[in-house]
Amino acid sequence: MQRGSDRLSVHRDDEMKHELQGLLRSGHPTRAEEWHDPEPSAEDDPEVAHGPVTPSRAPTSMESVRLELARILGRGSFPAGPRELMRVLTRRHAPDALVEALERLPRQARYANVQELAEALTRSRETENA
Repeated sequence: MQRGSDRLSVHRDDEMKHELQGLLRSGHPTRAEEWHDPEPSAEDDPEVAHGPVTPSRAPTSMESVRLELARILGRGSFPAGPRELMRVLTRRHAPDALVEALERLPRQARYANVQELAEALTRSRETENA
């Protein structure tokens, strides 16, 4: 009869189940030694509670917008215009705010790389806020 994991013995499986019972019942760590618990976030950690970086959310630097665009688009998407880039972003399930920001760019514009696109997006956001 096979039971649980092939890597661990039956006794180790039961031991691990017993160790996790307190955590599963209480919903928080139950160990006496604090060094076992995960470390809380520090004050200077970047804020990630609001999801991905988008050009419409303030305060956003041009570098963070460029990083998010590069992560989603890649090199193969350029050179392209806003409509082509919007199609790529929607296919790759980019945040809606990022796609909406591209809709506000001039239709006839062409962007050779992520840097040019990020500059155009941050420039359009600054003119909207002014």
